[in-house]
Amino acid sequence: MNIKSLLLGSAAALAVVSGAQAADAIVAAEPEPVEYVRVCDAYGTGYFYIPGTETCLKIEGYIRFQVDVAKDKSDHGFPGPGGFPEGTSDWDAFTRGQVQFTAKSDTEYGPLTGVIVLQHNADAANSAFQNSILDSAYIDIAGIRAGLFYSWWDDGLSGETDVLASHETLHNSLRYQYESGDFYAGISVDELEDGAYKTDENPNNVGVALGLGGKAGAFTYQVIGGYDTDNEEGAIRAMGTVAVGPGTLGLAAVWASGTNSYYDESEWTIAAEYAIQATDKLKITPGAQYFFNYMEDEASNDFSNDDAWKVGLTVDYQIVENFYAKASVQYLDGDNIDDQTTGYFRLQRAF
Repeated sequence: MNIKSLLLGSAAALAVVSGAQAADAIVAAEPEPVEYVRVCDAYGTGYFYIPGTETCLKIEGYIRFQVDVAKDKSDHGFPGPGGFPEGTSDWDAFTRGQVQFTAKSDTEYGPLTGVIVLQHNADAANSAFQNSILDSAYIDIAGIRAGLFYSWWDDGLSGETDVLASHETLHNSLRYQYESGDFYAGISVDELEDGAYKTDENPNNVGVALGLGGKAGAFTYQVIGGYDTDNEEGAIRAMGTVAVGPGTLGLAAVWASGTNSYYDESEWTIAAEYAIQATDKLKITPGAQYFFNYMEDEASNDFSNDDAWKVGLTVDYQIVENFYAKASVQYLDGDNIDDQTTGYFRLQRAF
């Protein structure tokens, strides 16, 4: 009886304690609703809405590995007299990472666009051989673009042979461009801080560029001009492509009145290429260019009386989707200059 009474008493005590604990139980809060990323298809593929806003954002870029042969390192912002420090070979490898952010939203004036492009180049692990740059950053609305962006002079033929612009083609600029279907025309005011400038003057030029272009069936065209107000010289360029047979024929010509930031490789030049689409993945592009009155005569501060010519071959191959290989070799020869053979091999993964 004593044992039975003890068990019954213990059970009753446990029931009381359990009831007290149940009354004090902690109830978990309901999870707050999460706003998942929504696809924005109003501006093309790859855009999504920034949560909580009506702004669409697209993130893209590429990773590039490249080996240059007999090419100036300064093309990538790296030091080296003649392109390569003394005692080293005439080849060099570098890696680049680039990411682009594009934001768009609707306004009463049309889409408001903002673009930021960040780029980092590494010639070696040492920080002295790495650089980070703002490759582009601009605002675009109703045909007006303001910020740091590439000019029409940065456009070129698809191969690597042609030299159709001089100095830097990335400027702080204010531009208006009218577009209608396959036609565009515009005017740009450019700050030319890293171009050609007169002796004993600071590189703070202002340039005005005009451009028009478009597409008509299988034919594309562009005509642009630029006037360098400090040097009081300018240049005009015409370029066109047309589908012919298994590829695309490209032609271009440039005339410069004198040394200026838009073009001063030569007084006249003509260039041609034929981009052969050999297969869906393989493109082969031979090209050639002739320069009349090549480079500047330092004694006269005008173009020289020398001519030069250049030929080259570029091969593009798509390994898989968004992964590409490119190889290029170029040969330059002319009056009173040593002939030059340059080239590179590139692997690039885009996203």
